[in-house]
Amino acid sequence: MQEVKKTDLDLYIINKVKELRLKNNVSQAVLAIKLDVSDAFIGQIENPKHRAKYNITHINKLAQIFSCSPKDFLPDNPII
Repeated sequence: MQEVKKTDLDLYIINKVKELRLKNNVSQAVLAIKLDVSDAFIGQIENPKHRAKYNITHINKLAQIFSCSPKDFLPDNPII
């Protein structure tokens, strides 16, 4: 079985979303409802051992949920 690896950019975005989620006291279950995904999917995204990650549509919806810009989920500089 091939090891699942998320890129550094994937992890940056995931951590940024989790940071905002916790800062706004939003549970995985509530975020899942707002994104129209399962709460298990959010758990898999936040678990580095799973392949699941946010896509650009999720990022756009997350920006609406947290009243920010999609750019806020991306680093200021490229991640090398």
